[in-house]
Order: sequence, then structure tokens, then C-alpha cells
Amino acid sequence: MVVGDVSTGTDVAVVGGGPGGYVAAIRAAQLGLDATLVEMDAYGGTCLNYGCIPSKALITATDVAHDASNAEEMGIYADPDVDFGEMVAWKDGVVDQLTGGVEKLCKANGVNLMQGRAEFAGNDKLRVVHGGEGQGSETIEYEHCIVATGSQPIEVPGFEFDADPVLDSRQALAMDELPDSIVVVGAGYIGMEISTVLAKLGVDVTVVEMLDEALAGYPDDLTQPVKQRAEGLGIDFEFGLAADSWTESGDGIVVTAEDENREASKTPQADGEAVDGDTTEFETDNVLVAVGREPVTDTLNLDAIDLEPNDDGRLETDDQARTAVENVFAIGDVAPGPMLAHKASKEGQVAAEVAAGEPAALDYQAIPAAVFTDPEIATVGLTEDEASAEGFEPAVGTFPFRASGRALTTGDSEGFVRVVADEESGFLLGAQIVGPEASELIAELGLAIEMGATLEDVASTIHTHPTLAESTMEAAEHALGHAIHTLNR
Repeated sequence: MVVGDVSTGTDVAVVGGGPGGYVAAIRAAQLGLDATLVEMDAYGGTCLNYGCIPSKALITATDVAHDASNAEEMGIYADPDVDFGEMVAWKDGVVDQLTGGVEKLCKANGVNLMQGRAEFAGNDKLRVVHGGEGQGSETIEYEHCIVATGSQPIEVPGFEFDADPVLDSRQALAMDELPDSIVVVGAGYIGMEISTVLAKLGVDVTVVEMLDEALAGYPDDLTQPVKQRAEGLGIDFEFGLAADSWTESGDGIVVTAEDENREASKTPQADGEAVDGDTTEFETDNVLVAVGREPVTDTLNLDAIDLEPNDDGRLETDDQARTAVENVFAIGDVAPGPMLAHKASKEGQVAAEVAAGEPAALDYQAIPAAVFTDPEIATVGLTEDEASAEGFEPAVGTFPFRASGRALTTGDSEGFVRVVADEESGFLLGAQIVGPEASELIAELGLAIEMGATLEDVASTIHTHPTLAESTMEAAEHALGHAIHTLNR
């Protein structure tokens, strides 16, 4: 049946139902606005359906098997039999539960849900093309529009995602059968997290990275424990190589990488074969391309409202998430800043509150970030170098997990907590953690920065013993020069 064009009106139209968009729609509805959420794929966006949640589910499941099979020092001898199909089914169940919950939350808050692809059709007007043949389209007239269309994986020339052995992160997390081997192009957080999962499941993993290090952008002392443990899992790192093509070969493929500065005869590869002065080949079953993500704005017909993305493909915004067009907001991956789900959610809340006339504004002084590798990395605020560059005299304190009684009882005591504060005032400026539960521990220090807490505040807070959280207190005491369980030097 052809529905044809119909027209509706709404106070706030939200384009994109990810962690920024659905939060914005719910908050707008809570504030009494008529909110319409348009989603062209699945509610929950990339995070819930194809990224954060499925990857963390697989990380947890593989950790259970890996930890059980490596607990001899605790007197545990186990050889877990992993059924990857059942593991994937469990992961999919977690995703389904969460995405179904998003729809229920939206409906319970009175948000109008609309399935389709939205594009601007003039000032204050969206055209929504419904999916499927003969489903027609719909025009929405809005008072405010919040763009939350997210991002997509970046393709590398020569590795188009429509080719069967070439995977993006979404396809890698949706595999229902493990390959024997895989080449991962990119050693950023996505490449490192998926590489770790696959290596723990017995896949032969080679990481090809154009730069000279993994997890570029994080301090070396945070990334080295991750790289060393990854190598212990059997992951082979090939730095300084740019993957540029692949060809079929027998039952698998050959991935070719180039480096003009490398002499192959001097650098034979462990799992790759150097074939001439600047080319190295890797035989493998699949190749995962994980070199980053790019914002999605090309589906929006921005010309209709005279709005242009910047050179990074994002929409510039002010401290209220408002674009150059007065009643159009941009949040999440299409707005400037790190591509993080929690940043998108906060921006969505602020955009909705501004649309409702509330005096809301964004404050980015403390955006935490976490990498769910083994061990985990988590950061918030400034590093020591960044604090110095901004004119502070930094006071730094650290506490190693090897001195933590709770860490020792978990069998995982590698890593440390580091806090950075302003020497003069004592205000906490930043923190970095590598080690067990870093992604959870960073929340306390983020709150401390947000509240303007000092080292004395953190050090004076009585922490439960024995817990990993005591390490934040100990690091603050170390910065003050009166640490009890580590040497003050």
C-alpha cells in the first residue's frame, strides 16, 4: 500500500536514535515538549547495536574463559570448552534487551517514534522517507531539530567493506564463526579491543598499524602494559606499515602493506613475508579495517538549511550544542569533540533543555574515556604535560596496583592510578589509570574534578577496604607526600 506524503508537526524533531538522540528525545518529552525521534536503522544506534555493548559482552565472555584457563597459581586447573555460537547468542540477547528497553523508555516518556531516513526539506521542515517499497514519505514541521546521526567506520582505499573477507568493526562483532587468522588494520581502541577478544578465542591475530605505536594519543606508560599483555596472548604487531590492498589466495587472502622506509631483507616478519624493499605480505582468512570513524552528515541534505560541515565533516556548535542555524542543534559524533557515547548523551540532554527554554550549557572539563583492553585504560581531565602546558604547576601522585591488597586478591595487580592536581590550590585536574576495573574507577575521579575537589578531599574520603577504589585515595595521599602504602618519592 502506498501511504504517500503526509504532514505532521512537532516541537522537537530528533534525527538519529543513538545514545545522544534517544536521550535528547526523552529529556525533551520530560520537559513537556512534543518530541519525535526519527531512526533509519535500529534504536540505540551504533553503541547499543553494533559497538559498545556487543564488544563489551564479548570481552566479558572471553575474559571468563581466559581467566579460568589461566588461574593455576590459584590452584584452579581448567580447560574451558567455548561454544562461540552460544557466546554470540548470549551477546545478541544482551543487545536485544537493551535496544528493546530504549523503545519502551521512549514510549513511556511520550516520545513519538518514527522509522525512516530524515533529510532537511527547508527551514523548519524535515522529510522522512520510510523504509521499504511503497511505504511513502512524511513531512515533519518542527520548532527545533536535534541532529544526532552518529558516525560510520572509515574505509581504507583497497579495502571496501562490501567485499566478503573485508570486515568493519560491526561485521567483526557480528561474526557467528571464528576465522583461523585475521589481519587487523589499525591499533586504535577498536582494533585493540577486538584483537584481544579474538586472540583469547584462539584466532591468530596480526595488527598492522601505520604509526609506531598502539593506542596513539594515550601516554606510553598506559599503553605499554596493554601492548605487552597483547603480545603475551600471541598478537603480532607490525608498526610503520600501511595496508594498501588484498588479493584472493587459495582458501584465504593475502594482505599487502607498504613502507617506503623499510628494507625487507633486514626486517623479515614473524607472520608476514617481506617480498621486496617496501612491501610485506600477510596470508590470512579475513582483514578487519579499524582505522577510525567519520561523522554521518551526507544523508541530511544540509543545503536546504544553508548549513555546512567543517573540514572534519562535523557541524560546529556553541556551548549549548546549537549550530549556526538558530533552531538546529548537533550532538554526539557529528559535533566537535571525542566520539564517545556519554558525551553524546550529555549533549543531548543540554540540547533538549535549551530547546525547552532552560538555562543549560555544556561543560567539558571532565569527559572520561576508557579502553576495554587487557588491562583496561581510563583517563579523565589533564595529563601532567597538558597541565603544565596550560600554566599549572602540577602535583602528581601514583599508586601501583601491586601494592593494593584487593588487586592482589583478584590475581591482577598490573598497572597504577595516577592523579594530577594543581600544586598551589590542590584542585584535581586529571587522572589516568591502567589496570583492573580502570573503566569503573575513573568515575570517582571524574566526579572529583567536576565538583572542584582537592587532593585533600580525595585523600580524606574514607574508602572501603579492601577495594580497588582505595588506590585513588592512596594516589592522592602520594601527591600530598604522605602516602602510607607506597614510598613517598
